[in-house]
Amino acid sequence: MWGNRRTVLIVAAVVLLLAVVAGAFFFLRGSAGGGFAPLIGRWFRLDGGYVLEIRSVDAAGKVDASYLNPRPINVAKAQATREGSTLKVLVELQAYGYPGSTYTLTYDPTGDQLCGVYYQAVLQQRFDVCFVRTK
Repeated sequence: MWGNRRTVLIVAAVVLLLAVVAGAFFFLRGSAGGGFAPLIGRWFRLDGGYVLEIRSVDAAGKVDASYLNPRPINVAKAQATREGSTLKVLVELQAYGYPGSTYTLTYDPTGDQLCGVYYQAVLQQRFDVCFVRTK
């Protein structure tokens, strides 16, 4: 009887230890970079040859990004935010033809897409856009 009880206690302790280790792993992985890892990648806009590359996002949400059309366009500012489980990205462009143009995008985990609004500042027009991951 004592042998069975001891085995059950050992198994329970091992399961509890594994649960704690797994929980710590997922907690630390999710908090690294503020949990912005799904945003990192090369994104292609479906209605043109535009590419948004998000190389990294720090814990405060500062994004290291580049934008190509097809040549590089200056990214003046890029910021990621989290609202609950929703990830959002704001990208501001500053270049000839693009002064103050912005992308306000939301990450769709189901379709692995960034979708939202492109504001073309020169034309003062808004366009619904989607980017799909290319890598």
